[in-house]
Amino acid sequence: MEQNASQRVPAVILAGGRGARMGGADKALLPLAGRPLVAHLIARLAPQCARIAINAGGDPGRFAFTGLPVLGDEMQGQPGPLAGILAALDWAAGLGASAVVTAAVDTPFLPTDLVPRLRGAAGPSGAAVAASPDAEGEMRLHPVFGLWPVAARDGLRAWLAAGDRKVMLWAQSQRVGVAEFSALPFDPFLNVNTPEDLSLAESLAVRSRPGPGRAG
Repeated sequence: MEQNASQRVPAVILAGGRGARMGGADKALLPLAGRPLVAHLIARLAPQCARIAINAGGDPGRFAFTGLPVLGDEMQGQPGPLAGILAALDWAAGLGASAVVTAAVDTPFLPTDLVPRLRGAAGPSGAAVAASPDAEGEMRLHPVFGLWPVAARDGLRAWLAAGDRKVMLWAQSQRVGVAEFSALPFDPFLNVNTPEDLSLAESLAVRSRPGPGRAG
């Protein structure tokens, strides 16, 4: 599904993870195939989106090389990716957009058709999330890779204020549609959590090229 400029939605790269299994490293800046992880996400999202921002805590200056706005969380204490989704919704609202796409920074092989596929799968609320098969072939939801209507932001703010942090539960409460992606030749949502994951991603990057992740 091809999008013209007027149809594109903005996107936010969620880069607020602590990187505990990477020795506390800032995952967004980890080098992969000669570029930081965040650069891989930008390259894959830019053709699909109207504008891109990064959600991250700490010094925003470390992302100056991207030229993108950096959004902090409204809530303190690293409340997790739901707070990043709220920041994305607030930013999109400020742009006058009706929806926003979110994606995690540690997935360098993100499908190049993620955004149109999410739009095509949107549920009754206008929300959708991605899914891909696990090792047993069962579809597994990836709720941080989602299309979210800006109209959901007040409800999400109340959800977080009530102490709820689980992305999956909130996503399910939004009656999301599901965009299914193939895991061949490998899962496009493969995420870099450990040094071993980074080594695997490095080997895959050598032989992979960006391409659609459409399920067959």
